[in-house]
Amino acid sequence: MVYRINAILITVIHPDSELRFVSPAIGYGLFATRLIPKGTITWVVDPLDQIISPPKLHALPELVKTSAFKYSYLNGYGNRILCWDHARFVNHSCAAACLSPGFDFEIAVRDIRAGDEITDDYGALNLEEPFTCFCDAPHCRGQVLPDDPMRYAGAWDMLVAAAFPDVGRVEQPLWELVREKEEVHRALAGQQQLPSILRHICSVKSTPATRSKGRRRPLPTVAARNQLATDPRP
Repeated sequence: MVYRINAILITVIHPDSELRFVSPAIGYGLFATRLIPKGTITWVVDPLDQIISPPKLHALPELVKTSAFKYSYLNGYGNRILCWDHARFVNHSCAAACLSPGFDFEIAVRDIRAGDEITDDYGALNLEEPFTCFCDAPHCRGQVLPDDPMRYAGAWDMLVAAAFPDVGRVEQPLWELVREKEEVHRALAGQQQLPSILRHICSVKSTPATRSKGRRRPLPTVAARNQLATDPRP
């Protein structure tokens, strides 16, 4: 699925990608059709993605609700996001090719070569229950758990921080869709710290220290993520 912005035909997931059948156990996955360099924005939340609130989800017919759970993810505000294009087929890997820098997009944390699968880490997507992983990564965790962010946010943030400077150096077909352009520019210029991936985690957003009335909460930064990861509040 594609749509047109300023006469350029693009997808919400990176355009140099295609859907391929992986296996009967896994189903389909998303693969690079040409080199996607480190620092490339590979996916962006966009206005066509469906936001499904908990009341709306529970009101859905069971057949539709099952598909919603299968193909959506939980954002930091407790709503499910259902991607409208084939981004919903991005699979998990414990050695994810893409991670979020605390903004509403993901970047390639390493070069993704033609034929490589485009993956992210489901542990960063507010899991509601654990699942057994068969990603075959050298350091596969075996079980992907709801509290993985409290253990791995520091490592994820380090991977993102190493790739983030390249955001301003490589071609960005999805830049038009990025909503936090000013924040990204400031982070690239060193004028603000890069937000931590913990920005997207429900357990962090819902703590008393991060609640505010009618105002956006302060963002956990990469510099602050170790404290948040080692001292989670109930």
